[in-house]
Amino acid sequence: MGDSVHFTELGLANTREMFKKAVNGGYAVPAYNFNNLEQLQAIVTGCAETNSPVIIQVSKGARDYADQTMLRYMAMGAVQMAQGMGAQIPICLHLDHGDSFELCKACVDSGFSSVMIDGSHLPYEENVALTKKVVEYAHGYDVSVEGELGVLAGIEDEVSAETSTYTRPEEVEDFVKKTGVDSLAISIGTSHGAYKFKLKDGEEVPELRFDILNEVERRIPGFPIVLHGASSVIPEYVQIINKYGGKMEGAVGIPEAQLRRAASGAVCKINIDSDGRLAVTAKIREYMAEHPEEFDPRKYLGYARKELIKLIKHKNEAVLGSAGRV
Repeated sequence: MGDSVHFTELGLANTREMFKKAVNGGYAVPAYNFNNLEQLQAIVTGCAETNSPVIIQVSKGARDYADQTMLRYMAMGAVQMAQGMGAQIPICLHLDHGDSFELCKACVDSGFSSVMIDGSHLPYEENVALTKKVVEYAHGYDVSVEGELGVLAGIEDEVSAETSTYTRPEEVEDFVKKTGVDSLAISIGTSHGAYKFKLKDGEEVPELRFDILNEVERRIPGFPIVLHGASSVIPEYVQIINKYGGKMEGAVGIPEAQLRRAASGAVCKINIDSDGRLAVTAKIREYMAEHPEEFDPRKYLGYARKELIKLIKHKNEAVLGSAGRV
């Protein structure tokens, strides 16, 4: 892209104050993934209308899809859109699952206010070294950095793992101290994508490993903890998708009550991607089936956007507890 820009020039905030308030207030800041205009409009509208801080985040794949130059102006537009609605909410632009120093550096240089470096698949010492390198660069620009310990199963964009590896609490103090990260993503039973668990008939979703979360909190009290793969895979949307020609058998997610419990403790950022995708896809399928003559994208995308706004307001108010927390 050539020219670099600092996140403050775009009106963005980093996560430092957001997380401090969330830890003290017993709630989690929502981190919603987006890939296109309608998703971003819905995120901004839902958070402005509930007066919630928000982290708008993009994966490596979403950044490639939307174009890095376009993203800069979309983020700036998101800030101005919220202000135009009369909402003074902090908005952070975050890289989700950065996989290299070069990618994280490019995002810092193009106006991101927060980046994640995911070295969780590497041997421990290599994860430490890579994370520390990103922290040293990003902190030079006051950009927040999220690291990860433990591996989440599932598939989401380029992130893929067959099985989960739970975070080892005995490593967290050393990792935080050696790397200087601002927040830490941990693995306590969440997973990526819409197929988080393979359940037999009558089986319930296993409870998250709150024992690990409690031990992590005991070892690094007050430190911001992040949950990835935390969509609930709302059955209503799965049913609509399947009703109108989709094939999503066995899709299941994290119960919202468990997420609310996590948010009231050490977890101060919860990532939600699949639920947003499901809401949009369900409503597009429904609209197209009920209006087969329609070919104006504004009609079916607008219909889907309206549902996504509803979903985001629900998450902020009933699950994360972030509504009214500015």
